[in-house]
Amino acid sequence: MNQITNDSKFKQVIQKLDFTQQREVAALFVEHVLPLSNDERLNRVVKVVRDSNASADELASALRSAKAVTLDSHTRCGSEGKWTDQAGYFVARAATAAATPEAQSKSGGPAWQAAMSSRMAQTSVFIDSEDETPVGTEWQYDILSNYLNS
Repeated sequence: MNQITNDSKFKQVIQKLDFTQQREVAALFVEHVLPLSNDERLNRVVKVVRDSNASADELASALRSAKAVTLDSHTRCGSEGKWTDQAGYFVARAATAAATPEAQSKSGGPAWQAAMSSRMAQTSVFIDSEDETPVGTEWQYDILSNYLNS
């Protein structure tokens, strides 16, 4: 069993995945942080992205939905904004990364983009939390390790 234990190895492994694998891993990251968003549209986006038989039209529709949620959840800056609300925005960004076609994918690919947005979602919740335990990334290492070892 190959266990990932640091960010350097995490990024190396992600970069070696093909686009289909990256998309699958990205969806797993999004699923983990999905409870941080209250927008049900993201559930459908993840379901479509995880479906290996999803058509191009279904994937395009999922991407449009994810982008719409991103816009809808973008919170105000300044004193009125709440960090917990900001988490939903980052979950939507992670879902957008997972649903983005290969030709339009940003640097690092969908898995890396989803991982970073998922971390931001968790960090946003942590900022407003009473919990003093720092947000870790081990859950992402575990998801990727389990994916590779399955």
